[in-house]
Amino acid sequence: MAKIRVGLIYGGRSGEHEVSVLSANSVMAAIDKNKYEVIPIGITKEGRWLPGQGPEALVASGDLQVRWLGGSAESPLVAADNGATLPMSLENTQGHILAGLREQVDVIFPVLHGPFGEDGTIQGLLELADIPYVGAGVLGSSVGMDKAVMKAVFQQQGLPVGKYRVYLRKELENLNFNRVVAEIEEDLQYPCFVKPANLGSSVGISKAHDREELRKALQFAAEYDRKIVVEAMLHGREIECGVLGNDEPMASVVGEIVPCAEFYDYEAKYILDGSELIIPAKLPEDIVVKVQDLAVKAFKAVDCAGLARVDFFVDVENQRIYVNEINTIPGFTRISMYPKLWEASGVPYEALIDRLLQLAFERYDDKKRNRVR
Repeated sequence: MAKIRVGLIYGGRSGEHEVSVLSANSVMAAIDKNKYEVIPIGITKEGRWLPGQGPEALVASGDLQVRWLGGSAESPLVAADNGATLPMSLENTQGHILAGLREQVDVIFPVLHGPFGEDGTIQGLLELADIPYVGAGVLGSSVGMDKAVMKAVFQQQGLPVGKYRVYLRKELENLNFNRVVAEIEEDLQYPCFVKPANLGSSVGISKAHDREELRKALQFAAEYDRKIVVEAMLHGREIECGVLGNDEPMASVVGEIVPCAEFYDYEAKYILDGSELIIPAKLPEDIVVKVQDLAVKAFKAVDCAGLARVDFFVDVENQRIYVNEINTIPGFTRISMYPKLWEASGVPYEALIDRLLQLAFERYDDKKRNRVR
């Protein structure tokens, strides 16, 4: 029986580039080699596509940002797992890449975290190429990526979210900056969180305790996105829940993050030691059930598919649960929260990869039922 050919796309033009490489490396190591033939497809931070470039050498090099090994624009690279060359142009245009991709792979597993990977852009490209792929479609990805739109959708669906305000970078430049600060102080008060609307892994996020910190936080977030979300401080424990499925998704056990820093920023997630992941979270059973129910509702609200991790703030004392955000391509290393939640739910990492690929084909087949005219 022929193996299923999986195109593993990773890297990308994102501040989460390094996390993506690590996720791809974990998938490459764990996937069932008897069932699947993996064709890695790297994308550099500059947007250059490198079919056949596996993540192993990048991880081993210790320099994920700049060291892309092997290959050139003039010659095809070699697929890492079977030595077969890929007859695709390596020119820096997605169209050239996709021209031969449909004939080379059966399904795509994107582990592209953040912009140009988790925001609907690569999903739209794969829809045009008519290739099955793991995860949410264009709509679910784009809504899940944009925190401002995501929160608006959650509110419309009756899900509990904290108070927030949204500003465009141009507004900060054109409006009286003091007026923006005054609006935030009156409506949200201190401390508050300032975030780029379209980024993940806590990149560009600041916690502002006073007016001076708020000014710096707004300017910092505006370096990463044209849209800035400012959120009121939510008191409670940081709880996360995994969701798996398509039209009938199910929730995992819930986990808790105890950050080693004041909040779970990029350094606390990936650089500093000391942040603790508690799985399962020590919560009353009725709270766990409510979190799981809200996780599935959030998944459905943005029309997600395949996988997602939904993050919450839970105030047990006051029986309050707030949906913070949904991540449609969560960190996917073996020790990332999403795979660990499912491992604790009885779905080990290797089986999780297999299930996600099955869901990709299931969703693709379902779309093929649509009438064209």
